[in-house]
Amino acid sequence: MSATIAIVEDERAIAENYRDALRRHGYRVDLYSARIEAMDAFRQRLPDLAVIDVGLGSEVEGGFELCRELRAMAPTLPILFLTARDSELDIISGLRLGADDYLTKDISLPHMQARINALLRRVSVLRDQSDEGESLTQGKLSLDISRMHCHWNDQAIDLTVTEFWIVHALAKRPGHVKSRNQLMEAARVVLDDNTITSHVKRIRRKFQVSDGEFNAIGTAYGMGYRWQL
Repeated sequence: MSATIAIVEDERAIAENYRDALRRHGYRVDLYSARIEAMDAFRQRLPDLAVIDVGLGSEVEGGFELCRELRAMAPTLPILFLTARDSELDIISGLRLGADDYLTKDISLPHMQARINALLRRVSVLRDQSDEGESLTQGKLSLDISRMHCHWNDQAIDLTVTEFWIVHALAKRPGHVKSRNQLMEAARVVLDDNTITSHVKRIRRKFQVSDGEFNAIGTAYGMGYRWQL
């Protein structure tokens, strides 16, 4: 069965262009032009991936609010921002709210499709992994790979797909430094260094809410990050 992609975009012509391109690649596509309309639909049935614009009609940051609401409803659902807003503040804001990727509208359709394919593949691979077993435990950390569940000291930590991949890549080999490029490869996504840094900061904050003394993700300055027991 083909994956369903929800596109939340208030400019109809742009939304239909994206829809037609994705349908040619076999995806089912639902279009929404407003935050409330999209959330009403998501409460009935979640898509397999959501593509969201930041500005939605009269709501200048409606996409950010939608991302926040959708992430609370579905912690592991792949969410991708596709917007004309390209400031570093907007990008960081989107990632802090839990988006897995942030693209600007000057991106080519083939590039957009590749990023969407990568996000959906990562969900599939995580759930279908068999060579590494169903779980990974390192000290207080426990990862249920098939369900994409993460626990720290028996407390659940809600991670996005990208965050889960990064934690898994680091915890799999404690003490070994993973460069930002290696983390991108592990997460099967193309991100710049600043975006990887933003993801790591967000991961740390999530663990620190559960454990104020959390320090398992160490920084190897100029090199990358390591999982330290």
